[in-house]
Order: sequence, then structure tokens, then C-alpha cells
Amino acid sequence: MPKQISRNGTLTEYATMHTGHTGMEKFGYFDKLNGLDHLPHWDRQPCRSIEASEGSFFPPREITKKDVVYIYDKDLCRTLPLVYRKPVEKDGIGADLYTLAEDAYGPPNGNNSCFDHQHYRKYDGLQNISPCQYGAPVYISNPHFYQSDPQLLDAVEGLQPNPEQHKTYFKIQPKLGVPLEGQVRVQLNLLVQRAPNVMATKDFRDFVFPIMWLEEGVSELTPPIRRWIYLATVFAPTALPILSYGMILTGAFAMIYVFVRAYKNFVFTDDPTTELLDMGRRSLRRGSHLISNGQHRILHRDSYILLKANGETVINTTAPDTEQDSEPATESNSSNNNHLLHNHNLLHSHHHHHRYIQPKDQSLLSEEDSPA
Repeated sequence: MPKQISRNGTLTEYATMHTGHTGMEKFGYFDKLNGLDHLPHWDRQPCRSIEASEGSFFPPREITKKDVVYIYDKDLCRTLPLVYRKPVEKDGIGADLYTLAEDAYGPPNGNNSCFDHQHYRKYDGLQNISPCQYGAPVYISNPHFYQSDPQLLDAVEGLQPNPEQHKTYFKIQPKLGVPLEGQVRVQLNLLVQRAPNVMATKDFRDFVFPIMWLEEGVSELTPPIRRWIYLATVFAPTALPILSYGMILTGAFAMIYVFVRAYKNFVFTDDPTTELLDMGRRSLRRGSHLISNGQHRILHRDSYILLKANGETVINTTAPDTEQDSEPATESNSSNNNHLLHNHNLLHSHHHHHRYIQPKDQSLLSEEDSPA
């Protein structure tokens, strides 16, 4: 990702940076700086490396599990190692405290010996940057020679090292890699050497003369940025598990409720087969009731007449529907008898064949009484 780096509003460098799409180990680090993949002021690694952040983003320690990150400073012509110290808190947001490595400016070792020039004396806590200062004998150190060789402090007056005021530190959010607070503090020094052939300076002694010290960084985030970082790193990790577990419990209770209701419907209520049988029994009862009512009408309400022509006994059956119907039937017995005698004479005159007189209502005869 291309990015412009400026100092005091003036465009000074153009860089491309790693965005993390291939891995978070180099997230926020330079990929190219002014078109180069190395620092041209130094002869060998690791002094030539540009794998460092410009201060806006760092590889998140929670993902990379690394305790050292790097920051680039153009004025120093190099990258500075920041070492993890302890967890801290800033404005209610958890962070990791990083400070400058004790040997960042010396003593000479495999990480910083490539910064030293062979013509100058090497001191602990003092680093030569003359290759990027046009050959001038400029050295850098912590302000007030903090964590530097005691000889440097004894050679001058008025310096009082104080860790709280003079150390370089960063407070970096471990999940996002965003610095919540940080200061880069550095002191510029000039190497003074006695020149016996110059009358004006022949009495000068050899020492490192501090010229100035400066710091740059950020002490407070703007409220909107701080609010978004708080939501992303404090509120969300707390609220999301509660919301997730709440939804899981709600779903579980809903499933239990549905299961219990279904279980009650199919187990604790009557068996569907039994219910069907009961429905069948009720239907049969209604059918039996209708049949019995129909038989009552056939046997007790309607009448039929069976006559034989061979002179045997004549059967006359009359079933009144009600008590009121029985009285008219007895009064009409004489007329019925006369009618039967007339029919008997007619049947007797036809060669004594067996005949049956159809009942008044054929549909009301029972199956047993139907003619053969």
C-alpha cells in the first residue's frame, strides 16, 4: 500500500507498506522506501533493513507472539528496536508497553556494530550516524545520556537522566497493533576532539558535546479514535460472548419448549388409535339407534296381512304406533273380518293355489317376513 511520510507538513519520503494480506508478521512495516528495499547509508545487515513501522501500525503481538517490533526514524537514518516489557492500560484500554532496547545505541554487538565508523571511538549508548549526515561527526544517544557510558555524563555539567522523561516507549494495543501512546526521544551530540595544530582549539579536550534533544510521538488519541478502539477491543470481546451464549440459551429453551409441547400432544394425550376406535363406536351407536328406530316403526306402526287359500287359519297382524291408534283398530275389526272372508272366497275359487296378498307397504316388511 503506497503511503506518503511527511515531517512538519513537508513531504519527505514515499513508501509502500505491508497490509497484512499475506501475514501479520510484517503488518504496518515498509515494503519499499523511496523505491528501495534497503537503507543506502549502511554497508551490511541488519543496519540496512527497512522492515519497520513509521509509527501508525505495528504487527499485533497477540497474533505474532513476538516481543520485539521496529520503528523507523528518518532523522536517525535507521530503525529502532522496541522490546515488550509488561501489560499496561491506557484510557481503559489494554496495551503492551514497549521500550527501546538497552543496547540499541551500543555496546557494539551483532545488531548495532554495523552503525559504527572505524575512525571514531565507540561508547556504550552512543551511535555514530555520520554516514547520513554528510560525514559530520554526529552521534545519537538517549536524552541526558540516559543508559549511556558514565564517562559521557561526567564530561559535561547540568545533565540529569530521568527514565520517565528521557526514555523511548510505546503503548501498543496487542489485538490491533495500534499505538495508544508513544514517544521517540533522542539526543544529538557532536564529537569534539583536540586539534593541537589549531591555536584556537589546541587546549580543547576530547569529549562528546550534547547539542539538543527532542521527542516526537503521540500522548493522547482523539475521542473518536479512542471510542472505536474501545468498542473493538473492550466492549466487543465482552458483549459478543454474552450475546452468543444468550442466543444459544434462547434457542435451546425454544427447542425444549417445542419438544415438550409435541411430547404432551403425542404421549400424554389419548392414543390416536383409541380415539379412532371411539369415533367408530359412536358411529355404530348412532347407526344402531337408527336401525332400532326403523324396526320399531316396522313392528309396531305398520301392519300387514298374510292369507292362505287352503282354508287354514288367516293371520291378521296390526301393530298400533301409539295407544291412541289401538282403539280405532279394535272398532274396525268387523269390517276387516268381512274383507278377509271375501278374499278367502276369491282364493278358494282359484284351484286352491297358495297366494299371498301384498302388504300395504312392501318396504316396511322385515327380511324374515318377505315372501319366498
